[in-house]
Amino acid sequence: MSTQTSLKKLIPIGPLFIIIAATLWALDGILRRSLYALPPLTIVFYEHLIGSLLLIPLFLKEKKIQYTLSLISLLVLVSLLSGLLGTLWFTTALAKVNFISFSVVLLLQKLQPLFATSAAVIFLKEKITKRYAIWAILALIAAYFVTFKNGVVNAGTDQATIIAALYAVGAAAAWGSSTAISKLVLNKVNSTAATALRFFITSILAFGALVIFLPAEALTSVTPSQMTRFFGIALSTGMVALYLYYKGLKTTQAKISTILELVFPVLGVIIDAVLYKNFLAPAQLLAAVILLFAVFKTAQLNRKH
Repeated sequence: MSTQTSLKKLIPIGPLFIIIAATLWALDGILRRSLYALPPLTIVFYEHLIGSLLLIPLFLKEKKIQYTLSLISLLVLVSLLSGLLGTLWFTTALAKVNFISFSVVLLLQKLQPLFATSAAVIFLKEKITKRYAIWAILALIAAYFVTFKNGVVNAGTDQATIIAALYAVGAAAAWGSSTAISKLVLNKVNSTAATALRFFITSILAFGALVIFLPAEALTSVTPSQMTRFFGIALSTGMVALYLYYKGLKTTQAKISTILELVFPVLGVIIDAVLYKNFLAPAQLLAAVILLFAVFKTAQLNRKH
């Protein structure tokens, strides 16, 4: 048996792509740190515009796509929820805590599976098995204790922190719901086309929102250094991560995908400790081990599907 076959047997290739995408997303907060001076809507527009330009050569090589009303509706909906609103609210949540503390913002990764699983049951008719429920609940509980030391949310009376948490919940709802919708899109087009079309449509939506809600300076005030950072985001945590995610989601159930994405908060907290010296408590380390094990067991369930 080859090494590649053994790896696929241990963790199916679809879930593996999703785990890699979640790993890249954990680095997103670091890359966005130098962009805090820009309005969140400006950040969303430029990261999707640059991603769209980079995707044009690949998109032109795609075979003819049947643009039915159903496909267009799904693409607009997933672009609005996941591309515009989810990214906007996530970026706003980071901005509200000055891109320093990841803890409250990572709340979204604990709530997202609830929205994603509900949408998968409604739109995809996926069934919740007993084994899935056990590992999913364990993963959610462990992820909560990974993020919040000793299980205590230290929001205090800091209004910005509370507002950041509300934006994080909004991002959880937008991203979680769009997981099931993305599965419907991937039933009609491949991962490359889905990635490109989502970036194209999100760019248009973000530009329209900029024109309506922000002054012209929001588009022209971007510095060369910030533009370089946008290219970095597109080639790592943005366009590339989304492509890998869609490639994995193509062969992975939505309810399993959303649990695999819980790798993100574990890595986010580790990054917080290594780069910003916010070290994990013993209880958080134990919770991280439990979370990774639950994610591993959930990934194996996808092989039966």
